[in-house]
Formats: sequence, structure tokens, C-alpha cells
Amino acid sequence: FDQVMWAPPEPLQRLLAANQYALGVAWSCFGIIGFLVVYGLLQERIMKHPYGEEGEEESFTWSLFLVMTNRLVTCSVNIVLLYFFARSEMAPVAPLYKYAAVSVSNVVATYCQYEALRYVSFPLQTLGKTAKMIPVMIWGYFISKKKYGVRDYAIAIGVTIGCAVFVMFGDEFSAKRANSKNTSMYGVMLMGGYLLFDGFTSTFQDKLFSGYKMSTYNQIFYVQGCSAIFSGLSLLTSGQLMPALSFVQRHPDALAHALTLSGASTCSNLFISWTIKTYGALIFATIMTTRQFISILTSCIIYMHPLSFPGQYVGMAIVFAALYYKSFTTKDKKKSPAAPAGPSAEATPEDLEAAKGLLEKGQPTSA
Repeated sequence: FDQVMWAPPEPLQRLLAANQYALGVAWSCFGIIGFLVVYGLLQERIMKHPYGEEGEEESFTWSLFLVMTNRLVTCSVNIVLLYFFARSEMAPVAPLYKYAAVSVSNVVATYCQYEALRYVSFPLQTLGKTAKMIPVMIWGYFISKKKYGVRDYAIAIGVTIGCAVFVMFGDEFSAKRANSKNTSMYGVMLMGGYLLFDGFTSTFQDKLFSGYKMSTYNQIFYVQGCSAIFSGLSLLTSGQLMPALSFVQRHPDALAHALTLSGASTCSNLFISWTIKTYGALIFATIMTTRQFISILTSCIIYMHPLSFPGQYVGMAIVFAALYYKSFTTKDKKKSPAAPAGPSAEATPEDLEAAKGLLEKGQPTSA
């Protein structure tokens, strides 16, 4: 049901059989990071660059309109997928308030993230973006009663520290830090709220998947539907809907960019939900934590930018060591045989003879 464009293509199925876990996570990384990069580029084009002829340029300033467009496109795609691949789940599988809880927590996390940019320094922003794993583990304990050992927390802390060191020693970080704002206590509280609600969102999504056995289409449709209603009401009550519609009517290229951005958002949502359902909220948090690390490292490889020594090399070594150790211990868990539940069930010759006698006694007499 959940494998259309975000599940591995057919040629990769044989490779997945040999190393399913590693390749599946790699496929998730490719989809999530790839579509979020496209999303980020289009978002920057829409929000930071003006539209129109020279001398008559005007900027798009209604970010809430983009949120509503994203949600409506995502709902439209998923209702079609539900109809063709999971028609039995057209109705809500879980109570509607649980879908709404995911939607509200996601909206609050997004608000805290963007509002915090005005009140915190760039270093704290960076640390916030790389500290997603620990809140997910804490929420996992309280919501899903998951138990994590010292080793799991050590891996999470290692990935977080490694990513933070790698990003903070980069050239881009040094340039932005020079123009960074001072951090206020309100900004720290906003970053804390972002981490808190962001961790709750993915953990509660994981809980819905395991508790109600729903498809990714069902969850995305109802969660994004609630978000579309919330953003639509906010647009109407704030008086932003008509100005935004008037803008895209005057500048059709802005509408084309908004729809393309919404398509990238829809695809990333499908990848994210598939990843949470298949691998859990913690793996998704790991992917999001290492996203900046992977983006910068890929840019350095493609454009042959040298890494700073020793800072970025140290950060890279910490991240790879933590992820390799996590992969190694995961394989060990899967390879370790399960303990036998009781005595061997292998049939002895005496058992076979006894069974044969019982069968002969139970056969009907021929006429």
C-alpha cells in the first residue's frame, strides 16, 4: 500500500533483500534530504526575491498562504492514493483529535522555529537543528514506553556533537556568526519549544502507526487536512487570503513556484511518513540531524571546497563513528538468534509411529 514513488524501485528489491535495513535508510535519506533541498530553494525564491518587471517589482510576504497551498496539494495527492491503494482507509482509522494533535504540534514547532530566528544567535540556531534525537528518545519513553540504554543515548549524543562541530567549523558558519543576533531568554525558550514539539510530532506519528496499523496515506491525509483547515482559518481571520490570491493572479510564475514547492513538500511528507512507519521516529530524527552535515559534505565534494582542519575533520569522524557503531549494533541485534521457547519440537520415530496409528484408527471404513 505504501510503496508507489517513495519505496525502492523494482531493480533495488534484490539488493534490499541482502542488506534491507541499510539500503532502506539510505533511500529514506535520499528522498527526505533531496526533496527538502528543493523545497528550501523554492521557498527562498518565493520569499526573498521579488516578482514583476523592473521598476514594478513586489515581494511575496504571505507565508501562511504557502502553508495552506502545501497542505491542500498534499491532501489532494493522498486522497487519490487512498482511493487506489487503501480504499478501506478512506474513513479515519484513529479518533480525529489524534490526527489534530499531530497537526497542532507540527504547526507550533514550525512557529517556534521561525520566530526563534529573530531572538537567538546563529550558533544556538545550529545547535538546535542538530539536537533532535534526544527529545525524540525522551518522548518515546513517555508516549510509547520505549526503553533506551546508555549505548543508545551515547550514539545520539555523539551524532549531535559531531554534526554541531562539523557545521560550526565551516566557512558559512563563521560568516553568519559575524552578523548574528544576541541570544535572549525568550529566544532560548522558543528553541526549547521547537525541540519539544518537533520531537512530539514524529513520536506521536510513530505511536499512531503502531497503535492503529494505518497506511501512510491515511495519516498524511487527515493530519494535513487538519493543518489546511487551521491555516485557512488563520488566513481568513487575519485578512491575508485575498491579498495573496491577488498577488498570484498578477504573477502567475509565483503560483507556479508555489505549486512546485507544494509538490516537493508532498513528496518529502510521503518519504517522512514512510520512514517513521518503517524505521521509527528515532531514525527519522537521526536523518534530520545529519541533514546539514550531509548537505555541506556533498557541497564540498561537488564543488571541491576544502574542509577546515582540524574542526570539520573531527566532526566528520565523530558522526561516522557514531553512525557506524549504531549500524554495527543494529546488525548484531538482528543476527542474534532468538532463545528457544521450550524443548525441541523435532519429531522422533516413536512420535511418527504413534501418529500413524491414530490416523489409521480415524479413517472411515470403506464400503
